[in-house]
Amino acid sequence: MTHQHGYIQDKQRYLARLKRIQGQVGGLTRMIEEDQYCIDVLTQISAVNSALKNVGLLLLDDHLRHCVAEAVKNSDEEAEIKFQEVSEALARFSR
Repeated sequence: MTHQHGYIQDKQRYLARLKRIQGQVGGLTRMIEEDQYCIDVLTQISAVNSALKNVGLLLLDDHLRHCVAEAVKNSDEEAEIKFQEVSEALARFSR
């Protein structure tokens, strides 16, 4: 049996969110090409950053509820590895 990631149940929802973000990034490109006002571009950059952060937080929640919870059930060693992964991911995410 292959391991399924925590987000698998909501894969289509994640893909839809990421496609929207792709559209926002495309909009940013057009804004620069069309010489839009700096503050308007910065506002859109902030919106993209926020959208990406929200996807990341949802993935983190799914990971904790599925992958980490499963590791805790399996063994202390497996749980420790998952806790270390989450700690490192949070450090990267918070930069």
